[in-house]
Amino acid sequence: MRSSYLLLTLSLFLAGRPFDTALAAKIFVSNERDNTVTVLDSETLKVIKTIPTGLRPRGIVITPDYKEVLVCAGDDNRLDVIDTETLEISRTLDSGPDPELLDVDPKGERIYIANEDDALVTVMRRDSGEVLAEVPVGVEPEGMHVNPEATMAVSTSETTSMAHFIDTKTFDVIANVFVDTRPREARFTKDGKQAWVTAEIGGTVSVIDSNSKKIIKKITFEIAGVRPELIQPMGVRFTNDGKTAFVALGPANRIAVIETASLKVRKYILVGQRPWHMSLHPDGKTLYVANGLSNDLTVIDVASEKAIKSVPVGGALPWGVAIKP
Repeated sequence: MRSSYLLLTLSLFLAGRPFDTALAAKIFVSNERDNTVTVLDSETLKVIKTIPTGLRPRGIVITPDYKEVLVCAGDDNRLDVIDTETLEISRTLDSGPDPELLDVDPKGERIYIANEDDALVTVMRRDSGEVLAEVPVGVEPEGMHVNPEATMAVSTSETTSMAHFIDTKTFDVIANVFVDTRPREARFTKDGKQAWVTAEIGGTVSVIDSNSKKIIKKITFEIAGVRPELIQPMGVRFTNDGKTAFVALGPANRIAVIETASLKVRKYILVGQRPWHMSLHPDGKTLYVANGLSNDLTVIDVASEKAIKSVPVGGALPWGVAIKP
């Protein structure tokens, strides 16, 4: 037995892999223009597979059990469900008109979908696709997130410039909060005490108290040599400890790094062209950024807050990212 163990260790060493290396993660990237999802290996950053999807895939999330990736095929009015083992579309779900962004509740039981063309949030069962509610919200809903306790969801409406808070038990809208122009993503903090809402045209992030539904602060951005109108906040992700937020700034080609305690910008990380959405590896060590106009993915080391490299995704107009560990 001991000799077998030593032989295995030696073979792994000669192969250039540490003995305790976990299996590589799969990175799923939705490509809006060519109607595909690219799957990359997290270790080699090589394309494993390109999966054809419905028309205009944008919003993409992975379920809490990591078994399925859900993709909004906006122009086909459906969700494509990808099996994370077979890397095939296992089924489709009727999402309602033009799904933009979506989220799955922490238990993995319900899907919440922002229907951009119909001013609705559709709530459905994940297992059957049964529609539980259609919640009227503002014009052109986009952002969609459920809090850690699964008691409240938040959506944004681009034209109405609002964040809408929804009670997940009654499906009532319990608050409408005005934010800056063209809000895109909304995301609860790790403790659920705040909801952060990005405003693409307004150029700000509104930090909203989840209890009072009042804006605590509007975070602004200033980058030397970059015109203010190019700073267009979009995606938001928080580190696992909740102490740091990353905000994609679109045509500014930067990711802002923000201290959540002080709500101050600490630095900017240069990435590819027009970063839109991001995903943090579940181990919290790596952030992956989809860069729409340069058709690549930037890998950021979270500890050092530095971009390690950018790699082509093999698709046109990458939009969103999901990770299977």
